[in-house]
Amino acid sequence: MSAIARLAVSPACSRALMGNRVFRPVMAARTIQTTAVSKDIDSAAKFIGAGAATVGVAGSGAGIGSVFGSLIIGYARNPSLKQQLFSYAILGFALSEAMGLFCLMMAFLPLFAF
Repeated sequence: MSAIARLAVSPACSRALMGNRVFRPVMAARTIQTTAVSKDIDSAAKFIGAGAATVGVAGSGAGIGSVFGSLIIGYARNPSLKQQLFSYAILGFALSEAMGLFCLMMAFLPLFAF
């Protein structure tokens, strides 16, 4: 059985049956284009890391709310320290906002730098 199969697919047999004709396809075959698995995993890791890094922005918002909430409580307790409390509140707001912006920068860094 295997000898018959070898004879049927051997080049000598096919030349004898077809007579030295060369068949060329009318249309070129298209190959399937896919991305490499490692690139897909890398891009998924980038998006997961960026999403995890944006959690710090929510912490910044909570910090800003806490700073101005404490400012209002401080005004209510001692209105004579209004100017000093306000300057401390602006300093706290700036530091908290800077931390939020750093977290946002670290979230965008893996997406666009790597």
